[in-house]
Amino acid sequence: MITARAAATFEPVGRSVAVARAFVRDTLHGWGFADVVDDAVVLTSELVTNAVIHAGTAADVTCLRYDTAVRVEVADHYPEREVPLQSRGRQFRDSDNEGGRGLMLCAALANRWGVEYTPAGKDVWFQLDLPERPAGTRSAGPVLPTAELPVADERVRVAVVQVDADGVITRWNDDAADLFGHAAADIVGKSLADVTAWPQTPGTGIGLAEALRLSRWEGTYGLRDADGRVLPVYGSHLRVRDSAGAPSTVCLLVRAEERAVLQTPSRGPAGSDGGASRQGKSADAFEVFIGSPAPDDLDGLLQRTVERARDMLDGDAAYLLLATDDETELEVRASTGLPSARQRFARVPVEAGTGRYGSARMPAVHEDLTAAPGAVPLLSGTGMRSVVTVPLKVEGRLTGSLGVAAEAPGRYSNQEALRLQFAADRIALAVESARLTELERLRRGSLSFLVEASDLLAGTLERDQTLALMAQMTVPTLASWCAVYTMAEQAEPELAFVLHEDEDRIDGIKALLSQVRPPDPDPTPGARIWTAPSDAAHSSALRASLRSLGVGNGPSGARPASTPGIVLATAAAVGGETVVLPLVARNRVIGMLTLGKPTDERFRQEILELAEDLSRRAALALDNARLYSERTAISQALQRSLLPPELPSVPGVEVEVVYRAAGEGNEVGGDFYDLFPIRDGCWGFAIGDVCGTGPEAAAVTGLARHALRLLAREGFGGPAVLERLNAAILDEGARSRFLTLLYGELWPQQDGSAVLRMVCAGHPLPLRLRPDGTVEPAADPQPLLGVMEDLELVEQSITLDPGDVMLCVTDGVTERREGSRMLGDDGLADVLATCTGLTAGAVAARIQRAVERFASDAPSDDMAILAMRVPELPKD
Repeated sequence: MITARAAATFEPVGRSVAVARAFVRDTLHGWGFADVVDDAVVLTSELVTNAVIHAGTAADVTCLRYDTAVRVEVADHYPEREVPLQSRGRQFRDSDNEGGRGLMLCAALANRWGVEYTPAGKDVWFQLDLPERPAGTRSAGPVLPTAELPVADERVRVAVVQVDADGVITRWNDDAADLFGHAAADIVGKSLADVTAWPQTPGTGIGLAEALRLSRWEGTYGLRDADGRVLPVYGSHLRVRDSAGAPSTVCLLVRAEERAVLQTPSRGPAGSDGGASRQGKSADAFEVFIGSPAPDDLDGLLQRTVERARDMLDGDAAYLLLATDDETELEVRASTGLPSARQRFARVPVEAGTGRYGSARMPAVHEDLTAAPGAVPLLSGTGMRSVVTVPLKVEGRLTGSLGVAAEAPGRYSNQEALRLQFAADRIALAVESARLTELERLRRGSLSFLVEASDLLAGTLERDQTLALMAQMTVPTLASWCAVYTMAEQAEPELAFVLHEDEDRIDGIKALLSQVRPPDPDPTPGARIWTAPSDAAHSSALRASLRSLGVGNGPSGARPASTPGIVLATAAAVGGETVVLPLVARNRVIGMLTLGKPTDERFRQEILELAEDLSRRAALALDNARLYSERTAISQALQRSLLPPELPSVPGVEVEVVYRAAGEGNEVGGDFYDLFPIRDGCWGFAIGDVCGTGPEAAAVTGLARHALRLLAREGFGGPAVLERLNAAILDEGARSRFLTLLYGELWPQQDGSAVLRMVCAGHPLPLRLRPDGTVEPAADPQPLLGVMEDLELVEQSITLDPGDVMLCVTDGVTERREGSRMLGDDGLADVLATCTGLTAGAVAARIQRAVERFASDAPSDDMAILAMRVPELPKD
């Protein structure tokens, strides 16, 4: 049964959230329900925020009192907007996004909660049950052994202090005089606030004056003794009235370490009809402030901290900054009530200088920021007028700063600063522990990232692929978009690669950066801010908006290069912080790595340090790729000079060559071929194999090919050509290599046949294929070149009739192996026997396929195939 009701409506403005919190707090205190005030205020704050900020409508707040519970209903006027839901076990999409967090808190703090939709709006409600108190006994504890009992002095002193409605002390007993050293005659008539060092336990959101007006209050604060020292005390306040109806407050005080004398046991679980129960709050001050269970991640802990700090001081906004590793700057890590998280990870200096954060190391109260606009840079342009800030310190080191702000001036005093400092002291150690845990996780992740990046960059020597890897490793891990500039010797920076996490934005960013002067190639290590892209993006967005409104200055009928939507999207993509890191390799700037964030986002210091490490590795990889490309181009140019030009056309004879050099990047190896005209009606042909592979073998290849052409055209016959070539090879001395060579002259005849005069110097014998499928050697073996000085070589002649095929190969064909098997001369002859009726090109291709298919692995030796065929005469 409802025993009392209170309702109020709040306009859709940010200030309404604080007013709604005060309304619920005052209502529940008036009903004597102080046990559930904390949770009710927090839940109301979140639900009213959803209504007036996110739904954008007025909020109707109704408080209902029952005999054993309190129900609070928050209704908005936006029935079309559904309540955001999230699957179990998943976090909400963004720690900075407050929409929908009220439902998570309802599930965690309320005994019951729900959502009701009406045609005019929706109503989110929660119910908090009051602790059960058995009749006749408020609380009782078990019988404990003597050793487990609380420790106290031999004489326990309970100070009894009575204050009137104005907070003036009217009674001061002997125990109070003994505890604090103030005689009753000296203290009676003074304000209790004069000797009190507030704050009380964080989380209740009240000050001393408010606590003295409550029907009952219990908690910790400090009292100054006669020497000015602050003694921690635990107090229990009871609001009474005398026979004339005048209210006053009786305060029972003991030393803080003897709190068990007065402390009320913390409430236990409260059951609900639905079978769900919520855990009672821990007496630990940290848990009281943060709530239980405390978030297990740093972002969640910081976000909960700023929300509770805002609620505790009835602020309109709150924020928390964390110190960087060197403690010279503070980073924005959490905020509430500020637009767009107010540039998360934005940094402000702590020490002296322009724009410094002067309130970092000591508590400070700014009654009106318009009088000192640079005191809190984070709040510039937010409409906040008054702010209280306190430091977070661990072992004397500055680890952060916590601030609460309000839109009205003069909202805060030193009393609020003490309360907020008390809360900051309770959470500083937990925040620092979570921060160090996050830093350790980031460092481990950074090491893994750099190891993986080094492996990827070392895995390629191609310039374009290196540029792509650089960009892909930074987006989206380090930045939202990336641009890489490269520089040649004494040249201007050139935009080489652009990447964005949304591929649809890449073209727009390329177009934007092409209109911006490239960053200066400054070799100074570290990241530096580059504002040109964001400035150009904002200018383009402004011009596009003006064109869409018909007020642009463009020529009549001119069509803009991009639609306003594309321009605005590009401006949002590059509107945040942009940094440039130099790519320095071998003491020379070879480019710049540009990283960017979208609007209202900045880089963390740890991310910039990681990007700097990556830029050093990427610069060396890019320079290695450049050097490799240059060396490869030189090598390929030299190798191509060793290859024969295009095959000449031989009248009456089909000629086809297949050539493949072993080794990656090699175009010429130890095997070689040649076909060239000697004189009218005579062509020279050669196929040879230099011992070994690679550049050394290619050098002998070039010597042999050019010497053959020169000697043959001087009129020497086959044996004389090879004998002189043998002498030239031996003259190379230690660089000489032995050489197998098949050299001959091809003489096409008028009757359609062709005469071949050959010398086979240690080379695999040429094979002759007749039209009937017969395969036979076409020459006899003779000594190879480059071994003996005196050679006696003999020239042999054969005639190829129409339809005959002459096949010449190197040992890369005949010595093709798989395990103990080898293709060999017999295997080659068997393959050639299947080539009857084929053209010279078809014969060469079939031999190549047979070699490749003989084994599963790729061929590891140079290979050359020369096929010559005399076409069959046409039939009459």
